[in-house]
Amino acid sequence: MTIHDALVPVPPSPFVRAVMRPMTKKLNPVIGKFAGGKHFHMAAEIKHLGRRSGKAYVTPVSARLLGDMALVPLTFGNESDWVRNVRAVGGCALRIGGVDYIATKPEFLNRSEAKPLTRSAFSPSQRVMFRVLGIKQFMRLQISPVSD
Repeated sequence: MTIHDALVPVPPSPFVRAVMRPMTKKLNPVIGKFAGGKHFHMAAEIKHLGRRSGKAYVTPVSARLLGDMALVPLTFGNESDWVRNVRAVGGCALRIGGVDYIATKPEFLNRSEAKPLTRSAFSPSQRVMFRVLGIKQFMRLQISPVSD
């Protein structure tokens, strides 16, 4: 799927809407301080531009590297603002493990398409949490390190 193809809306699960969404207003600012850091593997940092405003945003996500790609579980579905922004622009900046990357060519994978990648990138307990949270889709991004 290219970034211009029609995308079937995938909303967050009822559990995420009821439990996780209210917590993000409190947790994201805290997690955001550490996201992408060298010693904070729980969350990466995505820097993206607003698709209408052009404003710069930073969002913590649970991303993992796999060679020349990054895989991001879409906890809040493909209709969240950061996902729509990355898709509209065709990429973003990604900071993970203290290293900065340029991420391009966002591609959406359903659970079965992403299965071999999630098995390589995430622990068994993390994969169980994907099922508990009802995550149905992942974003795959091509990455290249930012040169100094």
